[in-house]
Amino acid sequence: MHQAVLLNEVVSWLRPRPAGVYVDGTLGGGGHSRAIAEAIGPTGRLMALDQDAGALDRARRTLGEFEARCTLVQGSFAGMDEVAARHGFTKVDGVLLDIGISSDQLDDPDRGFSFMREGPLDMRMDQSRPTTAAELLNTLGEEALADVFRRYGEEPRARAIAGRVVRQRAVEPFRTTTQLADLVEHLYGGRRGRIHPATLVFQALRIAVNGELEALERGLEAGLRILAPGGRMAVISFHSLEDRLVKRFFVEHQGRMESLPEGGVKWVGTLPEMRILTRKPVMATDGECQENPRARSAKLRVAERKD
Repeated sequence: MHQAVLLNEVVSWLRPRPAGVYVDGTLGGGGHSRAIAEAIGPTGRLMALDQDAGALDRARRTLGEFEARCTLVQGSFAGMDEVAARHGFTKVDGVLLDIGISSDQLDDPDRGFSFMREGPLDMRMDQSRPTTAAELLNTLGEEALADVFRRYGEEPRARAIAGRVVRQRAVEPFRTTTQLADLVEHLYGGRRGRIHPATLVFQALRIAVNGELEALERGLEAGLRILAPGGRMAVISFHSLEDRLVKRFFVEHQGRMESLPEGGVKWVGTLPEMRILTRKPVMATDGECQENPRARSAKLRVAERKD
């Protein structure tokens, strides 16, 4: 069962208002969208996107009586400005991105996202994409595989795991999640502690299959383009690679004042200018983390467009 992470915090910082216009770039289970739709009232408008066609079907049930004020679109938030224009959403009061994988996707073994359940090594959020995780594992060279594990998972034993994958696939191609999880667990000498040894490898493959970091960079730019002056952008990330990217984007658009050699100061940064509202990322409470373990790694950052 999907639980929207940091729901109260998102509503508090995004401040959805009656008759407002908002975009949820990552619909997922629809929990955040439902809270926004309820707050904006019958004259408000919400556009929500998701790459996963199944997520749209599930979210319609979650949105219930609020669906009439919502426009649901299958697509990536990376191009949300173009999608918004096609549906009459030009200058919006708020943009939300909840980056990462939904609980519904994790819980479905046929999607191949989790090492906890045996299933095909798929990992595509949009199942019309051509390349699965199995294809990457079975075709990339050893150095390229190590780079994926290192760059997208920050996996300390990336080289050793890549070498083991290449040797094993020569005997039997990778097809299932348990094949990969067992390989990594065996290389680490078994499981120790709460975190499974394959966590970072699965994260790295998922990011590579879906082009997640590149999509996030484009999505932040697209979201800012449709944000009205005074509008807010809220982004929830779940690992350091995403969080650093969001933080850097906000800092670049907040800019800074620099002294000039001839005297005086000038603003240096990337337009349009934003004001960072969360000096440090907002984290889930202990209570939420106990109810929803996925919330432990969630970080919410919020900024407001100035001009």
